[in-house]
Amino acid sequence: MKATQKLHDMGQSLWLDNITRSLLTSGTLRRYIQEFSVTGLTSNPTIFDHAIKNSHDYDDAIRQKLKEGKSGEALFFDLALEDLRKAADLFRPIHDRTNGTDGWVSMEVSPLFAHESAHTITQAKEFYARAGSPNLFIKIPGTREGVPAIEETIFAGVPVNVTLLFSCEQYLAAAEAYMRGVERRIAAGLKPDVSSVASVFISRWDKATMGKVQKDLQNQLGIAIAKRTYKAYRQQLDSERWQRLANAGAHPQRLLWASTGTKDPDASDVLYIKALAAPFTINTIPDTTLLAFADHGTLGELLPVDGGDAEKTIARFGQAGIDYDQLAADLQREGTKSFVESWNDLLRSIASKNVTPKAAG
Repeated sequence: MKATQKLHDMGQSLWLDNITRSLLTSGTLRRYIQEFSVTGLTSNPTIFDHAIKNSHDYDDAIRQKLKEGKSGEALFFDLALEDLRKAADLFRPIHDRTNGTDGWVSMEVSPLFAHESAHTITQAKEFYARAGSPNLFIKIPGTREGVPAIEETIFAGVPVNVTLLFSCEQYLAAAEAYMRGVERRIAAGLKPDVSSVASVFISRWDKATMGKVQKDLQNQLGIAIAKRTYKAYRQQLDSERWQRLANAGAHPQRLLWASTGTKDPDASDVLYIKALAAPFTINTIPDTTLLAFADHGTLGELLPVDGGDAEKTIARFGQAGIDYDQLAADLQREGTKSFVESWNDLLRSIASKNVTPKAAG
């Protein structure tokens, strides 16, 4: 049995952190579902930027849409929704079979609105309505301005993937926003079963501290953050507040590990897959990590419910001069900035496709 199947059977969902048109048209995504137990998919501006810039898969579609008078963001969202609808259709049987727990795809609102609550809410509602796919998450960043947008979007009945979370505290703010949205739906007499996941980014902690701590601490901080956050997640699920919502029919907001491709060339290429195994969580991984884990991955111990050695490890980083709170804020700010840069690059890539192909010689 492949390690991916063992992980699935243990209770963790493996989602692909990638989408390209060729993944869909070549049958590769279907193969990942069948052979590697992939049960969902995430996307972001960087992923689409690479897909459009580094292939010709979208050229004809872009030129046609430009002829139709579309451009910029509007054109991109047309392309993205076309891909994500097809991916959502592939995962729909899983979504139906699991009663909406699994089988999701995700699409990001414009990162230009990361600090604008009202625009984020409007765009989230619009994209979900346009997609027409019940298993589409709208990704909203867990920034200070994103938190009220999460609550309002959940209240509106739109499934949300909270992205760009880096710390336990940022996760808890997102979880609080989700529960408030559900509580408001119950108070208004609406169905409370609006799904959500909270995406906590892991490997960027280790990339940020690489070369700044002693060797035995390298590649340890991200996993410690995950352990601390997993403890808080389990406490949330066990809380009286959540149990009341569950009794009313609400779906729990699942915890998702993001940014789990190994950044350190000297570390295991499946480091964050083996270390972050935990029931009722999701690990979203790039193709290379998925194939590596299927080929030579093994399962170790599950994440400890009580956080294990997380606090001791985080304290050692503090002693080494790493300011946890400051770095968490910096990583979220830098992550938001990176998505904006990818977004602008994406729009430039689309504009550059407006070139008439050379006639065959």
